[in-house]
Amino acid sequence: TPPPASPPTPPPAPTHATAARPKPATLERSGEPAHVDFTAGTADLTPGARTELDAVAKTLAADLDERVQLVAYATGSNDEANQARRLSLSRALNVRAYLIDHGVRNTRMDVRALGNRPDGNQPADLVESWCLAK
Repeated sequence: TPPPASPPTPPPAPTHATAARPKPATLERSGEPAHVDFTAGTADLTPGARTELDAVAKTLAADLDERVQLVAYATGSNDEANQARRLSLSRALNVRAYLIDHGVRNTRMDVRALGNRPDGNQPADLVESWCLAK
């Protein structure tokens, strides 16, 4: 009688060359932010705001790897928090639209509307424009 058949040898486990995924670049704020000031209660860009944003657009045009973070604020009491947040969002979107009109791709911008929650001692009716570098 023939010897008992041994179980077949399982095929080797597939080997996948796992390429190390690059870690996402860590972006850090570089330099001081540009301050785009607004008149209380409005989201309209002033001539001074446009001048400030022209400088931001020029900086971003010089380094296509840089991104920009727009952090918007608006004054308002605690009872007016929703209104202040909407106003700060309108301001940030106006700044974003201006930069897009001046050649900055929208994929290079992050928008944060904080309403009446200013950080530190900053005035509340503004949009800070932070350049983010790798």
